[in-house]
Amino acid sequence: MDTDTAQGPELVLQGKFTDAATRATCRRDSPPADDEGIVRIPVSMVEQIRRACDAAEAAGTQL
Repeated sequence: MDTDTAQGPELVLQGKFTDAATRATCRRDSPPADDEGIVRIPVSMVEQIRRACDAAEAAGTQL
C-alpha cells in the first residue's frame, strides 16, 4: 500500500501486461483513463490481495 499519494492511500498492484486482443476488449467495454493500464493478475494472488485489503480496512483506510 502506498500511503503517500495526493489522492490518499492506494493499493499498488503488479501484473503482466495483457495481449492486444484483451486490451482492445477492455478498452471497448470500459475505457481506461490516460494514466491507467490493463494488466493480468494471477488468481493465485487473490488471497494476498484480500489480506492487503483487510489490513487496509483494519487500519481505517477506506478503499
